[in-house]
Amino acid sequence: MEIDPKTGLPVEAIAWEDLAKSEQKIKVSLDTRRYGKKITIVSGFDKGIDIKATAKQLKAELACGGTVKDGNIELQGDHRKKVREVLVKVGFDEDSISE
Repeated sequence: MEIDPKTGLPVEAIAWEDLAKSEQKIKVSLDTRRYGKKITIVSGFDKGIDIKATAKQLKAELACGGTVKDGNIELQGDHRKKVREVLVKVGFDEDSISE
């Protein structure tokens, strides 16, 4: 079994995650919370995706705070235009991301 030096995971596991990323139907939406605060909600993740790691990458790239709730990623602020670019950069299929 070959181990990836970057992630420390078996190479076969990384290939499955890439395959799972290409089959997702991700929806990006905007919601308004108390006091007019806007949050971007990224939903539609199936099993096989590390949602916490994806949220961490989104928060780092977009320089914002956020959390994972009920299988959705909630990002502070309106990031609908930038989220698509970051998700494609991470490895998701651009055609599977809708607003």
